[in-house]
Amino acid sequence: MKPVKVVLSNDYQLVLRGLVALLAPHSDLVEVVEVSTGTDFVPEADVILFDTFGRLPDKDEKLRAVVTANPKAKIVVYSWETYPPEVAHEHGAVGWIGKGVSGEELAERLVEVHQAEGGDSFTMKADGDPKPDEATMADWPGREQGLSPREGEILGMICHGLTNEEIAARSFLSINTIKTYIRTAYRKIGATSRPQAILWGVDHGLRGEGSIEP
Repeated sequence: MKPVKVVLSNDYQLVLRGLVALLAPHSDLVEVVEVSTGTDFVPEADVILFDTFGRLPDKDEKLRAVVTANPKAKIVVYSWETYPPEVAHEHGAVGWIGKGVSGEELAERLVEVHQAEGGDSFTMKADGDPKPDEATMADWPGREQGLSPREGEILGMICHGLTNEEIAARSFLSINTIKTYIRTAYRKIGATSRPQAILWGVDHGLRGEGSIEP
């Protein structure tokens, strides 16, 4: 069997490099043919893996644009529960894979999606554990500084000008949970105010190459 041709999509080059490294040992199953922060990819792609780091689920025009621009490829969202499977499917994705699966599991699921027939949606969580396993995940902005993936993503949303209430509503988390993530993130980066956190985030790549719709 020939490897499935996979495109990796995200707004952050660091995330894309991490995904490449995660899938590299499984080249017998998948072949990464392009990594991009854009929306229009090589026509021979079988599957597009759309990493949601930095994306908002309720108004994700980029995912819709990827689906529209690549009608021959199957779009799979790679995320955690803050970007629910049902929302990904509503935007046009045929699959949703939870962060926390190993690189081998991720590659195997991409092959399954490619081989599947019909319009059935595909959802896979990581062994029933709703929390991402950071040891098996691709890289993300802020990881080297000690931020968890969710802390990094929430700080990224702050850098794009979203309020706590907007982040809570769009990530399907309570406002208290968002505040907890913010407090722990601020402590890790040494920030005591929102402006300081934004400056830190900009200096450490948390605005990404793409954009978040407010």
